[in-house]
Amino acid sequence: MLVNQMLVAKAEEALPGKPGSGIITVTPDQTVADAAKLLSEHRIGAVVVSEDGRTPLGILSERDIVRELGKRGSDILSQPLADLMTRKLVTCAPGDDALEVLEIMTRGRFRHLPVIDPDGHMIGLISIGDAVSGRLKELAAEKEALTGMIMGN
Repeated sequence: MLVNQMLVAKAEEALPGKPGSGIITVTPDQTVADAAKLLSEHRIGAVVVSEDGRTPLGILSERDIVRELGKRGSDILSQPLADLMTRKLVTCAPGDDALEVLEIMTRGRFRHLPVIDPDGHMIGLISIGDAVSGRLKELAAEKEALTGMIMGN
């Protein structure tokens, strides 16, 4: 399953009160506490840091916040996101497939990838759950096709 198909499926599965394919962004001058509140309210694992909502500058995950809380204490909550965000952003393209995305996430040991179009604009965010779901759908389709060939259908 391709990333663009995962984004469509994610949007179709969104129900009221359930996160969909919308990208939650924050600006670099917002505080870590602001980001933590958004993560909690939207029940998501990461926010993309962007000045304009389309061009990603970085990403901040729950793990980033917890790691820094453990190192430096609660003072980090009042710091701007620019101080804590991951700046070396790894992204994927709409034409990448689920297996590629899973390999990127596994190598990088992270769980979220912004999806960037050819113009460099962000069009979605893929989580490891989205990628696993996409891969499972691929495997189910392959199994069905193989079973059909064996059974002569």
